[in-house]
Amino acid sequence: MATKAEGIKDPYDLVVLGAGPGGYVAAIRAAQLGLDVACVESQSREGGLGGVCLNWGCIPAKALLESASLARRVKDDAADFGVRISGYELDIGAAVNRSRQVSDRLTKGVKYLFDKNGVMPIFGRGRLAGGMQVEVNLKAGGSSLISARSIIIAVGSRPKTFPGFEFDGERVISSREALELKRLPERILIVGAGSTGMEFADVFNAFGAKVTIVEMLPHVLPTEDEEIAGVVSRSFKKRGVTIKKDTAVKALDKFKTQLNVTVEGPGGDEMIECDLLLMAVGRTPNVEDIGLEGAGVQLDDQGWIKTDEFNRTTADGIYAVGDVAGPPMLAHKGSHEGIVAAEHIAGVAAHPVDRHNIPFCTYCHPEVASLGLTEKQAREDGHDVKVGKFPLSANGRALTAGAPDGMIKIVADAKYGEVLGVHMVGHNVTELIAEAGLGRALESTVEELASTVHAHPTLAESLMEAALATLGRPIHI
Repeated sequence: MATKAEGIKDPYDLVVLGAGPGGYVAAIRAAQLGLDVACVESQSREGGLGGVCLNWGCIPAKALLESASLARRVKDDAADFGVRISGYELDIGAAVNRSRQVSDRLTKGVKYLFDKNGVMPIFGRGRLAGGMQVEVNLKAGGSSLISARSIIIAVGSRPKTFPGFEFDGERVISSREALELKRLPERILIVGAGSTGMEFADVFNAFGAKVTIVEMLPHVLPTEDEEIAGVVSRSFKKRGVTIKKDTAVKALDKFKTQLNVTVEGPGGDEMIECDLLLMAVGRTPNVEDIGLEGAGVQLDDQGWIKTDEFNRTTADGIYAVGDVAGPPMLAHKGSHEGIVAAEHIAGVAAHPVDRHNIPFCTYCHPEVASLGLTEKQAREDGHDVKVGKFPLSANGRALTAGAPDGMIKIVADAKYGEVLGVHMVGHNVTELIAEAGLGRALESTVEELASTVHAHPTLAESLMEAALATLGRPIHI
């Protein structure tokens, strides 16, 4: 029978299940608004706060990508910049160690923020116990039953795979294990060319592995504009990465010295030999055994928790944010939903979540950033479309950085100039997409983007130039 553990109050104004980007941000925002908040986290790693993103996702992966970028620049670009380097070594183990240090610093930062704002962290696995109660199996042993006036479910997701390609943690791995590889085998096969697959392909290739990517859809980064994805595909092929599109995996045979993966592509069946298989085919929400049905929380047809524009579920007083609340499964989307939910619970004026203006970013090299409709989607939706493009090869800042590959593409409504979508590929473009998001939030037109003074020389000028190209009056192309 659950009891009250020492130090845990009862009731709380808000109990948050999960301390990932959705949960910990919601907890902090609610505490700022004067609520008494507890945040339950089941992460087994010491520290634990920050969820998958800080511990085993976004942050350590991007740290590895920075190492990959430096390795590639030393190898391919340094001499052109007047820096001649000899005798360097590539050490993926050191890169992984650095990524863990970055992750540790940020997870400790979340604990500091909890302390600063008066959020009570409770370490253990929580589940809804009915009647606005949460039962927690504590990491320290025993269990505790906590009452709450409101609950936010933010328990995240986990990697998924296909039947016959189950994870073994050693030779068939997920992104979780990929972040801890201290030694790379010679041949790595990656199934899935979404953001996760392309980012790890970038890292593995930079540190010397022979990488093959298999994607069942017609182009890499399938959710991105096809023209933008093409730039990434050509860059990867130039660096020696093999990409097989329109290709599905069929069977996996494990041998002592290698893995044999049978795939089916446009030319029929083919067998690919590899030493390591990374399955990067998406994630599935953690909705099992957390008491949803008993609490009256319903799932939609795709298995996500049903939520409205303020992230309320079908049960009064219970909200869901982040990956469990459906795609896009992005940390910043979860954080934004967490803030909206916390403000709604606190009764302050809050805008609803606009899921049509959430940026997507992929941090491989070249980087990709986008929001809104692709050109194909805009035309399929019946828009009379105008498109403006500006190549980074005509941008002074990109040239000084030695990064001329890429482009900015704006998809706009021809009649009113409404910005329907913005798509970018190139050096540091993930830092540029925020301007496009603000512009769309304020319903800016391409005319307004084009008439805004942008500092020179900056990559941001390329967005202005793309807007000018949309209007048919580019200056520098």
